[in-house]
Amino acid sequence: MKIYPIETGNFKLDGGAMFGVVPKSIWQRTNPADANNLISMSMRCMLIEDGDRLTLVDTGLGSKQSDKFFGYYDLFGDFSLDASLSKLGFHRDDITDVFLTHLHFDHCGGAIQWNASKTGYEPAFKNAKFWSNQHHWEWAINPNPREKASFLKENINPIQESGQLNFIGNNAKNNLGFDVLFMDGHTEKQMLPKLTYQDKTIVFMADLLPTVGHIPLPYVMGYDTRPLLTIKEKADFLNLAADNDYYLFLEHDANNELCTVQHTEKGVRLKECYAFKDIFN
Repeated sequence: MKIYPIETGNFKLDGGAMFGVVPKSIWQRTNPADANNLISMSMRCMLIEDGDRLTLVDTGLGSKQSDKFFGYYDLFGDFSLDASLSKLGFHRDDITDVFLTHLHFDHCGGAIQWNASKTGYEPAFKNAKFWSNQHHWEWAINPNPREKASFLKENINPIQESGQLNFIGNNAKNNLGFDVLFMDGHTEKQMLPKLTYQDKTIVFMADLLPTVGHIPLPYVMGYDTRPLLTIKEKADFLNLAADNDYYLFLEHDANNELCTVQHTEKGVRLKECYAFKDIFN
């Protein structure tokens, strides 16, 4: 097995929304904001090469939305999914499986693209199976008012219409070759891949832990549908991660690819940050 970080692009989100009830005077120490109160975010995906299987975890924003839509998120930098795959010698047509942690637009937008005539949509990975779960899929196609702006029909419906949609069963490892942790605080049945790689445990954090600045328990996004549940899920997970020396793969931290955590007198806190290549070769 080989694992690779895949940078698909950077964007910005409102710092207050990203940290909920935590005051800016505190959160800006780890996540400094610009003049518009926006903080830098990545859309870092994970590529898993395992035998003849090539699995992409999340897809970033994609490129099919309007300039007006992208203007809300201040896209910046030179990263793209295709360029990142090409650097590793891969093409999107090589992808056999696309695992979507959840169906918010910044995680699944790249799964679907315009067709050649721009008259409709088609899967951006024509040879892949797309993986979600039944509970989250139903949650996304019948969105609540709080999440409706994040569950975009053009990102979701074409996956099912293509016939490439699959739901993981009770034993995700049988379907995908890795374990999955389910979390319900951010959105219904968000899925976090958990892998054993080079004798270490890696967990893809998605939106349970967007950045290292979100490690303290009250630092919960305003986007979460059940913030008190997020706090409990994060507490349980971070204690487990500290006990077992997990490496946390950060999807949204613009500056850090991996981190570890440790127990302190103040609770679980950051231990160290790493570039992926410095730990895994």
